[in-house]
Formats: sequence, structure tokens, C-alpha cells
Amino acid sequence: MCSNGIQSTKTTEADAIVERRGHVLLITINRPAARNAINAAVSAAVGGALVEAEHDPEIRVVVLTGAGDKSFCAGADLKAISRGESVHAPGNEQWGFAGFVKNFISKPIIAAVNGAALGGGTELALAADLIVAAESSTFGLPEVKRGLIAGAGGMFRLPAQIPQRLAMEMMFTGDPISAEKALEWGLINQIAADGSVVDAALALAERISVNAPLSVQATKRVAYGVVGTERVDEASKWEMSNAEWYSVLSSEDAKEGPIAFAEKRAPIWKAR
Repeated sequence: MCSNGIQSTKTTEADAIVERRGHVLLITINRPAARNAINAAVSAAVGGALVEAEHDPEIRVVVLTGAGDKSFCAGADLKAISRGESVHAPGNEQWGFAGFVKNFISKPIIAAVNGAALGGGTELALAADLIVAAESSTFGLPEVKRGLIAGAGGMFRLPAQIPQRLAMEMMFTGDPISAEKALEWGLINQIAADGSVVDAALALAERISVNAPLSVQATKRVAYGVVGTERVDEASKWEMSNAEWYSVLSSEDAKEGPIAFAEKRAPIWKAR
């Protein structure tokens, strides 16, 4: 039982652990052996948990993290992609990557980044409202190293959240940055000691959850310019991102990148 009298519960599935901590829903991506890479099952589990949170008046804040202490999320499961598998939630593709990046809910979401957040991992963090990162965590969009692009919102959300030229350097080189650099650039809210990031995120969530829920939710909708469940300012950017994604995905290089990754070799680019 939590101090506020709300019962804590925990649901463990193969792909996600969902825990109710009073007024906070803690979602843990549960594929540590795969560095918490996202496949269709994870997307379904995370997306479903977010829908649950949105419609549960007792849930006021969501915290998203990854299992283990090595990786928050390594992005899309490139081995699954190399097999031709989708990484979106079956039947709920509109939720976007990980069932998260386009699945807008009015409840504040905190990303508790407990390790490397690369590719889609950084895009998950960008989709959150607040970010608490472990000291050893890293952020990056290495898609260009795999013949892909950051199609889960990274190409327009990163330049919107840090200085543009720094964002372009990260996206063009594909090189990661440290938690310290992320804090300096304003990408994250705070750094926590390794092993304590979830506790730090839950403490931040408690500071939010004591406030009037409807006020907090209305504040979030107005801050993002949300109409219904859509961020209006992002609609055209998603269209552009999706068009470029499918164009790049049809190239030979996009096939070569994931295959080279799966075979643990350097890719051979052909620019076609």
C-alpha cells in the first residue's frame, strides 16, 4: 500500500512490466537481453498500457523505463526488420513506434533513461514530457549508420528540443552524446546516479501527482497545441517524415544496413 492509500499492483508480461505505484503507472520495457529493442509485442504492450493510463482517473503520471542497467532502449529490433517483420502494434499502427511516439495521452510522461538510448530509444525520450537520465546514459540517432532515418519523430523533435546545429550534428554523424552533454543542451531535466534513475523519476512524478489532475492535463494539451488527440503542429511533419521513410526504406542501402548489422560487418553503401 502506498502512502496515499492507493494500492500498488504489478503486471508482468513477456514484453513489458506494468506497475501501479499509487497515482503513477510505471511501464518497463522488458527485453534486457535484446537491449530493450522494440518489436511488435513491445509496441502492443506499451501502447495498451498508455491507453489504460489515459482512461484511468486514478493514474496521474506515467513513467517509462527499460529493464536492466545497460540500455533504456536500443531502438527498433533490426534483426526483426531484417526478417521483414513490423515493429508496430498489430491493429494499432496509429500509435507509432513502440506504441508510444504518436500515442498522445493527457497524463504527463517521464522517461527514466537507465542506459543507452539510441535510435528509437532517443525518439522515445523525445516523445516524453520530461526526462530523467542515469549518469552513464547516452543519447543518439545512429540511423544513418544503418541506411535508415529517424522516422519515429526524431528528425523534427530533436531540432525542436535542442539547438538546431547541435541536433543536425547528432543526426548527420549518428554519434551519441553523454547525459552530461544532454543536460547542458537542455535535452533532459536531470541526471540521477546509476541505479537510482527510476526512483528519481518516481520522485518527480510524485511532485506532479499532488497537483490538480485536470489542471495538469489541460496544461499539457495547451502546451502542445493538441486538438482531440493530435498535436496539430506536428501533422505535416509526420507526413514528410513518413514519405521520406518509405522512400529510404525502398532503397538497397536500407536493406543492406540491417543485414550488415545482423551479420556484424561493415555495411557496403551503394547510394541507391
